[in-house]
Amino acid sequence: MVEDVSQRMWICIQEEHLDVEAVSGFLRVEEAGGVDIFLGTTRRWTSGRETVLLEYECYEAMALSEMRRLLREADERWPIIRACLLHRTGEVALRETSVIVGVSTPHRDAAFAACRYLIDALKKRVPIWKRERFVDGTTEWVEGQLPPAGD
Repeated sequence: MVEDVSQRMWICIQEEHLDVEAVSGFLRVEEAGGVDIFLGTTRRWTSGRETVLLEYECYEAMALSEMRRLLREADERWPIIRACLLHRTGEVALRETSVIVGVSTPHRDAAFAACRYLIDALKKRVPIWKRERFVDGTTEWVEGQLPPAGD
């Protein structure tokens, strides 16, 4: 597990289960009237194919650096009180959480906007790659999220 926690920002990449209650506790503070938490979970069906599990790999140092950058960018655009980006690596079974993005702000509109920005930017910019394993034994890297050549 690699974790970076400050009084206001929390980023983490780990193989262990992600703790939604810990995230909720971190985000809920007296100054925040809006708390938005997004959970990305493993779904059973993808385009008509049955998924068994997801596998995540990452370039850890670069992923953490980009996650910090995303939080700074969001902090400049919205009145963020606290925010977090947590992501799993390794195997993530059906219904389990692979990513948590959370934001607390004085009002809900900013919390929704910042949370949406963070998950969308994380998926596009952070070097974390997802491979789906299907019930028929085949695997497929999710388009746009291929690992570097040689992996």
